[in-house]
Amino acid sequence: MESLQNIKRRIKSVKNIEQITKAMELVSATKMRRSQEVALATRPYVFTALEMLRNISQSVGEGELPALLVHRAVQRTAYVVVASDKGLSGSFNASVFRAFDAFLASRQVDVSSESSIFVAVGEKARLHLKKRTQRVDRSFIHFGDYTNLEEIIPLSEYLVSGYLEGKWDKVVVFYMSFRSALRQEVLLREILPVDPEALERIAKEIIPESGRFAEILKEQGVSFFAGAPQKDAEYIIEPSPVRALELLLPHLVVTEIYHIVLEANASEHSARRVAMKSASDNASDIGGRLTLEYNKSRQAAITRELTEITAGAESIQ
Repeated sequence: MESLQNIKRRIKSVKNIEQITKAMELVSATKMRRSQEVALATRPYVFTALEMLRNISQSVGEGELPALLVHRAVQRTAYVVVASDKGLSGSFNASVFRAFDAFLASRQVDVSSESSIFVAVGEKARLHLKKRTQRVDRSFIHFGDYTNLEEIIPLSEYLVSGYLEGKWDKVVVFYMSFRSALRQEVLLREILPVDPEALERIAKEIIPESGRFAEILKEQGVSFFAGAPQKDAEYIIEPSPVRALELLLPHLVVTEIYHIVLEANASEHSARRVAMKSASDNASDIGGRLTLEYNKSRQAAITRELTEITAGAESIQ
């Protein structure tokens, strides 16, 4: 039987771990709510920009559409994998990597070919891409727990400029989408060329299915989108509608990437909260079992000492 001193030392270690995991659980819950707040605050801008995009596009001929709206033959594809910089987040990163690897296998993508460009967002994504594909064309790390729009601009400019210069003809993003505090799912998004319907779908999906923010918006009946485009709307645009679209579209791409990173951040914090709660519960169970074992060992030692004292007294008599 293990000594009382060793059991007591193990109990102390388990309690210390439980305190750490509980603190991390509370921190992750706070960060998750903050990420949701930031994402929801950007929705009015997205829907207004989308409505403007629809209305301006009506005055532009199909042959005059900006390059970001034009679908062309796909010869090279940029794959963007969004993961975290830190660990201790349960299956968050592993789920994204499994979906990414399954996609490559199903499409029989040659990772060594020049037709595939791999971009990592997050330190864990960089490590996985380096292991899986043996190369990472570009990596963006340390966005922080509360990503701001300025941090996303370098990534957006890199993807947009590469598309306009013909370095790739399509951009595909793999990331974890936040559905609720207990459910996230891996999604694949084609962000270039720009698809207005996809932009609107992402903006609408920012509202979580359950939780405090979903309930508040439902109770207040909040809506940031007027509905169908205004076909009778007339704009006086200088110098031209095409030029206006050329300036508007990069901003929408930045916003779309920003939402993707915010969704990944909220999912990461949610996954870490669940993982830390599970670790806290396990530590509590282990602590309970060790305490029971300690009490049994202590009782056995007391009983043994009493037996020895009794036996000694009887032998003297």
